[in-house]
Formats: sequence, C-alpha cells, structure tokens
Amino acid sequence: MKIKYNTISSNLLVEKEVTILIKRIDLNHRYISGNKLYKLKYNVTEAKKKGYKKILTFGGAYSNHIVATAYLGKKEGFNTIGIIRGEKNLPLNASLQNAYDNEMNLKYINRRDYRLKDTDSFINKLKCEFGNFYLIPEGGTNFLGVKGASEILSKDNNYNYVCCPVGTGGTIAGIINSSNINQIILGFSALKNTIDVKRNIKLYTKKQNWKLFSRYSCGGYAKISKKLVKFINEFNINYGVPLDVIYTGKMMMGLFDMVERDFFKPKSKILVIHTGGLQGNKGMNQRLKLNLPEKK
Repeated sequence: MKIKYNTISSNLLVEKEVTILIKRIDLNHRYISGNKLYKLKYNVTEAKKKGYKKILTFGGAYSNHIVATAYLGKKEGFNTIGIIRGEKNLPLNASLQNAYDNEMNLKYINRRDYRLKDTDSFINKLKCEFGNFYLIPEGGTNFLGVKGASEILSKDNNYNYVCCPVGTGGTIAGIINSSNINQIILGFSALKNTIDVKRNIKLYTKKQNWKLFSRYSCGGYAKISKKLVKFINEFNINYGVPLDVIYTGKMMMGLFDMVERDFFKPKSKILVIHTGGLQGNKGMNQRLKLNLPEKK
C-alpha cells in the first residue's frame, strides 16, 4: 500500500527550524477511515477463523469505528451490531446513517449503562438479546487491534517525534510498540479525562517513550470551539489537508501551539499520523451549521 506524505511549510516552522510531515493513512481506503483499517483487519480475520456470523462493537454518535465496522462487516459477510452511547436522534447524523445504510443493527443505550460495556454481566445480557457474536471493543482496541496499529509506523525511522490523536489508546499503543529507541511518541487525547486511556496504553505496551496531552481536547470528546473550527478551515486552505473536528484537528492545533511555545528543539523532525475521521465533520456541519471540510 503506497501512502502519501504531505510536507507542511510555514513561517513559524522555518523560524523554529522544525520539520513536519503528515502521513496520510486517511487516504488508504474510501470507507474504512485511516487507523480503523489497521485495527479491524486482524479482528475480522479472527472472527472468520472462529466461525462467527455476527460482530458486535461499541461507539458514540460520531464514531469512526462504528462506520468502519459496519462497512467492513457487510463486505466480509457478517451481521454487525453497534451499541451506541446516547439517545437516538432523527434524522440520523452522517456517521450513523452510513452505518445504518451498511445494515448495522443500531442499539442505543444511556450513558450509565454504556459505562458497563466491559463487564461480563452486560456482555451476557447482549448475548441473550443478539445471540452469539464476536466482540470488538470500543475503538477496536484489543490485542489484535494494537497488532494492526503497530504496522502504521513501518519504515518511518527518521523522525524524532511521532504524533497521533488518541481516543481509546489502541492506535498510539501500536505506534509505540513499533517505534525505535530514539523516537518520542506524542498523543493528543480527544478526551479530557485520560485515566482510562493511560491504563489502556500501559496494558498494550511496556515502552515508556510516550507522552499524552489532554489540554487540547476543547473540554472533552466531540466538544469543539470557534478557535478549533477556524484553525481547521485555515489549515485546509493553507495546506490542502482536511482535518476532522474530533481528533486530527485538535492534534494539529495542539502541535502548532507546542511548536510556538518551543516544546521542540531546532532541527526536530516530526511525523504526524492523519488517522482520518472526516465523515464526522459532515455530521457536525449538519448539526451545528458549520462549514468544516468533508471527505470527497
């Protein structure tokens, strides 16, 4: 798979003597966005190997993972079930409509019950309702998902820093596992509270060459600000790289702020992983009447 890289040039980067390249894994598939292709492929292979007919997973209303699982599940002959955090709202946003169009069975549960999603008792209740299924955790984060994510960083050894957005922690754990001893991995959390995320990362990697930042989350998952929207639209105009408002936009805004604050030494080379998720912008545009870039 040939992957495109975009070099970012700006007066700020010249002044600070910092190089930024964006690895465009968001372009690796039309429907299975960025990191999701890596995190799902071994899970789907395992589900086939064990003879499952159904795949069940979890996600929020704008989940890239839900969209990707619905598409890939249908393509590979599975019935898919998505357990969605929150109430059903009609019309469906673009992400959930995409999942529905790919024949995913959507079940909505309240946030209190959603917190129980990793407990045996809750999973057993779902099995009583839906029958036997192959379970993929929220975000595709399990050992097979991390194994797939470890392939994202192949042959990218010439960078001091590698940056990626962080949701459940599986993608960054895979990247950390495949990083070399001289690299520092920087994660930009989409969530304000990172206790569970850090626990996940430590579960899947023993390396310690990583840092996680939550101060650019705009207050939490799927929360946005006028500053973030302005940054994303200007970034798309200036560099021709569309960013999503939940993950990659927050990461890039944070990264540029860190460059400006001299977090990076001169001559630093930074690789940024564009994990996709642009279909979430369409839903945000519909709901909030914004003009964020959408996937073509």
